[in-house]
Amino acid sequence: MSTILDDDAAARPAARRHVQPLARPFAGIRPAAGHAADIAAPPYDVLSANEARARASGQKWSFLRVSMPEIDLPLGADPHAPEAYAKSAENMARLFEGGVVRRDAEPGYYVYRAELGGHVQTGVVIGASIAAYESGRIRKHEDTQPAKETGRVRQIEAVGAHTGPVMLVHRADEAIAAVIGETVAVEPDADVTVEGSGRHKLWRVSDPARIRRISQAFDAMEALYIADGHHRSAAAQRVAEAHRTADPEWRGDEPYNSFLGVSFPDDEVQILDYNRVVRDLGGRTPEAFLAEVEKYFTVTPSTTPARPTRASCARRWAAPWTARCASICASPRREWWRCPTTSPTPRRPPCPAPR
Repeated sequence: MSTILDDDAAARPAARRHVQPLARPFAGIRPAAGHAADIAAPPYDVLSANEARARASGQKWSFLRVSMPEIDLPLGADPHAPEAYAKSAENMARLFEGGVVRRDAEPGYYVYRAELGGHVQTGVVIGASIAAYESGRIRKHEDTQPAKETGRVRQIEAVGAHTGPVMLVHRADEAIAAVIGETVAVEPDADVTVEGSGRHKLWRVSDPARIRRISQAFDAMEALYIADGHHRSAAAQRVAEAHRTADPEWRGDEPYNSFLGVSFPDDEVQILDYNRVVRDLGGRTPEAFLAEVEKYFTVTPSTTPARPTRASCARRWAAPWTARCASICASPRREWWRCPTTSPTPRRPPCPAPR
């Protein structure tokens, strides 16, 4: 599922800029009938290049060739080199030329259902307002790294679309739930199972009355909350800013003034553990490290693996286990180290500083 970045700007009449709704319908790019399984792939940020290359082997339409184009370049190629973004654009064009994807003729919303491990959650795919993101109505809780933002900016510009959705959460809403219920009463437009990522279903919402109900329900909300996709949303804002600079007659409702988001109700959404491993104590002993942690958390030893809840975090300290029983949003200054296959990358905590 993708949003197109721009339409024919030259054909737009000049119009007064106005306050934009929180969410708006859009003409999405999606698999043509019968091709969902050909395209479906895991997100770009959960696979290494080697894993992606293996996944896409023998699958010429795999979307990994757009999201991770380095797999079609020589081994060791820089994924951020101009050649990589050019290959991404080339592979996206091939999907259109091969009739594997299509862009809907008219704006609409999309209902998306994810099923994994017995859990089911259903949300609405929207064009999320850049203006709302800039004003804080679409709320974030992580800082981002400029270099990672730039990579996403270059990929968006290369393919001319937002290809990675931002996961959003909204407070459960009866009006949206009603439209979802009506929409999923029929067979989905796409139904595909991805190894390791569960089953995914998509329905297009094209009925004007349903579109209006969804728009009104979102616009009545105080805020949406970013659960995942802070670099994607930050990159989208940078892309919009650049297009506004180049388009003095921009008014706010251009496709580049929104980003691809899928919003789930808070009573259904499941946010899995995002575990970190500290690989370097910076010369500290384990005792000294835990003493530093105790400045911000209550540290409680545990003899069994600790599973975080909405009100706690957990850390395994070799043996025994150690649980940090503190509010997720209790420590505005904490910083964790993610444990990738090569070197650790600093990452901010998944919560805002307390007010």
